Amino acid sequence: MAAAAGTRDEVLRHEVERARRIVVKVGSSSLTTAAGGLDADRVDALVDVLAKHGESREKEIVLVSSGAIAAGLAPLGLDRRPRDLARQQAAASVGQGLLVARYTASFARYGRRVGQILLTSDDTSRRGHYRNAFRTLEQLLAMGAVPVVNENDTIATDEIRFGDNDRLAALVAHLVRADLLVLLSDVDGLYDGDPSSPGASRIEEVHGPADLADVSLGSVGAAGVGTGGMVTKVDAARIAAGAGIPVVLTSARHAADALAGRVTGTFFHRTGRRSADRLLWLAHASSPQGALILDDGAVDAVVGRRTSLLPAGVQRVEGDFSAGDPVELRDAQGRPVARGLVNFDAKEIPQLLGRSTRELARELGPEYEREIVHRDDLVLLRP
Repeated sequence: MAAAAGTRDEVLRHEVERARRIVVKVGSSSLTTAAGGLDADRVDALVDVLAKHGESREKEIVLVSSGAIAAGLAPLGLDRRPRDLARQQAAASVGQGLLVARYTASFARYGRRVGQILLTSDDTSRRGHYRNAFRTLEQLLAMGAVPVVNENDTIATDEIRFGDNDRLAALVAHLVRADLLVLLSDVDGLYDGDPSSPGASRIEEVHGPADLADVSLGSVGAAGVGTGGMVTKVDAARIAAGAGIPVVLTSARHAADALAGRVTGTFFHRTGRRSADRLLWLAHASSPQGALILDDGAVDAVVGRRTSLLPAGVQRVEGDFSAGDPVELRDAQGRPVARGLVNFDAKEIPQLLGRSTRELARELGPEYEREIVHRDDLVLLRP
């Protein structure tokens, strides 16, 4: 979708002014001290901006907030983010309560309530869970509450390293059909090199991947309490822009400028069209639990004709997964071509390979007369 005509300032002001629903993501380093523990003044300063912006009730804010693990460090006597998963989860368990309590108290100064939403990729890649998450967020907004979204770090396994909520924010923006995504961090935009290096320049706008071809991206944030760096923020911006949602990337101290449509940070123009389905989550949020190797005919059917995957086109199974899990579909050379939610356990599939659904129904029962992956639960990874 082409951006509105005009200068960067005009386009940015237009996008922000027309945005009724905005997702704002804030990183751990913007809410906590380097040693761990919440910085109440920083939280209050952010809430001051968000509450003022949403006071007319014509503007809706969804807040995606990192900081649970970081907030739990000091109370548990930890001087740095632990490496092992069990202590990360313990820190998240303590910190999540502190984080939401702080937001609750801070928004209460403006007579606003908050509602906590904890998500994992499993909650949103499956059809029923996706609808439930959407309905809950919609109802909170309809009732004038501010949804505070975070990944469910207390029970997540590999999802706990999901990009420090940057990618989650892009996907939440897609889920709630937001008009704008604002990514706040400790850096005031995207630079063409290390921001601390002499000569590094801020990139004011990005129209597409070509604008980032020569950009060197860093890794972890300077505060060392989060897992996300500029790589994850640019990845999140790319996902959102590709789904038709413009993005402003700036520092938390410039949040008011971003929400007022004043020039700040880096502006990512839309590069794709808005979509209302959940397949973006399946493509970017799910972790495949195994793989199905397809013959050439099945690859052509799935990729070329966008059909469901039938048992006759599967050559072999890799991994140990259960019905409903996300799996990768690969061609005969092992290259990923699609991802989908499988209808059978891994141990069931070998007896189905190369056979028609009609034959399987006759021999094994009517419950086997169905696709291995339905096209509604399948997303392509390459054209």
